Amino acid sequence: MKTGVSTASLFLRKYNEDALPLLHTLGIRTTEVFLSTYCEYGADYAQKLAAVKGDLEINSVHVLNTQFEPQLFNANPRAKKDAFEWLDKVLDSAHILGAPYYTFHGTARIKRASRSGNKDDFSKMISDFQLISSVCNARGVKLCLENVEWATYNRVGVFSRLASEIPSLGGVLDIKQARISEQPYERYLSEMGERLAYVHLSDIDERGKMCLPGKGTFDFQTLIKRLQDVGFHGALLVEAYTNDYGSETELKNSCDFLEELLEKLGANC
Repeated sequence: MKTGVSTASLFLRKYNEDALPLLHTLGIRTTEVFLSTYCEYGADYAQKLAAVKGDLEINSVHVLNTQFEPQLFNANPRAKKDAFEWLDKVLDSAHILGAPYYTFHGTARIKRASRSGNKDDFSKMISDFQLISSVCNARGVKLCLENVEWATYNRVGVFSRLASEIPSLGGVLDIKQARISEQPYERYLSEMGERLAYVHLSDIDERGKMCLPGKGTFDFQTLIKRLQDVGFHGALLVEAYTNDYGSETELKNSCDFLEELLEKLGANC
């Protein structure tokens, strides 16, 4: 396993073109690039990032998902066509940055009734995911569905239904979102199993406030052991909010904390 930091952790602090050089200077080896608005999707901006990233490895790209991802499932042909054009721009970005993965949320369960999943049409959902996945595969990028409380994979069981019909679908385990969903993260981990591509990490303190890994009470040693049990060898990416830490050097301290655990457990690359 390896450690890294998502540029989402620097959202509202630094734009990506400044975040990547900062992470590189801090000695962080791996990142996920959080593309947060339309002007950041596409080749022009990706080339700008590629020019300043140094030897920082780009594990994955992540977009502000509600901007177009839900419309990839839209029944309106025009809306769907526009959404796929934006998807193509994001895949351009991934290709230029050398990112093998795309972190995907899919639909947005905005209405309360949709959270239960009682009205989920898995036949249509699978058909749409197959199309999206095939477009990603054609560009050499793996579609990876993340567990998110308000999106497609908001409960255990969704991933296995989709993955049974989409062999190339990968998974992203988000510890924070499992906590918000009030589901033990190990249930999501068990479901994704060998399909798990990478992990988004955060910690939580005694008061229930989110913080950086190593600053709270979460049992990372047990998590790493469970990841080893499913044969996971990917990236552990710190993903925090801008108010969850003080100095940006704390991001490197968090990676160092995780690196020490990986070495102790014989799980480092």
